[in-house]
Amino acid sequence: MKVFIADDAEVVRERLVNLLSEFDEIEIVGQAEDAREALESISKLKPDVVILDIRMPGGGGINALQAIKKNELAPIVIILTNYPYSQYRKKCLEEGADYFFDKSSQFEKITEVLKQLIKDF
Repeated sequence: MKVFIADDAEVVRERLVNLLSEFDEIEIVGQAEDAREALESISKLKPDVVILDIRMPGGGGINALQAIKKNELAPIVIILTNYPYSQYRKKCLEEGADYFFDKSSQFEKITEVLKQLIKDF
């Protein structure tokens, strides 16, 4: 399963890489620190799963989510944010996010979801 990580915080990207490196079935195909770079890379790399932050330079995660989900073969999108407010959750889910997690309290949910997705692939 190919995974792409888009988050402006290097420490978060590193933590995700470390977490996901434990899975033989997961290949991290790329990373981006802003929305523009993420969209360009996702278009080229065609990951199965995108882990996406809401607040990023270059357009933000919600705009990136909208662009990603316009594609007929859109990847699964996991929103991972420090801004878990209900209006963001609602907007992201309306725009096609498959999952929405709070970085501060639900980081471990990423591995739970990916374990399930690996079974489904």
